[in-house]
Amino acid sequence: QVQLVESGGGLVQAGGSLRLSCAASGSIFEINTMGWYRQAPGKQRELVATITSGRSTDYADSVKGRFTISRDNAKNTVYLQMNSLQPEDTAVYYCNADVRSSRWYTTYARYWGQGTQVTVSS
Repeated sequence: QVQLVESGGGLVQAGGSLRLSCAASGSIFEINTMGWYRQAPGKQRELVATITSGRSTDYADSVKGRFTISRDNAKNTVYLQMNSLQPEDTAVYYCNADVRSSRWYTTYARYWGQGTQVTVSS
């Protein structure tokens, strides 16, 4: 099994910054894409940013220029640096990872963290 643990959420004023971390542990041979999603109350979960093992990145239009995703492959950890936060960024943020658990496997399984709350006050 694989566990993802997020940290770094909290309450911040508009215009402020937060840095989220997500560490993967357990039966990990290789991690392909890692990503961050968010879900605001009453809304569907939406993509925030993704990063491949080769560090290619993709962002939702709403966060481009404000958020930066990065990863440390040696630590199996993905980060989300969030700057210029706005009240509409308030949500539970979830990380995920596509993991190959053994050298004998040819497919990846997607795992999710438990989520961390980010609240931006106006």
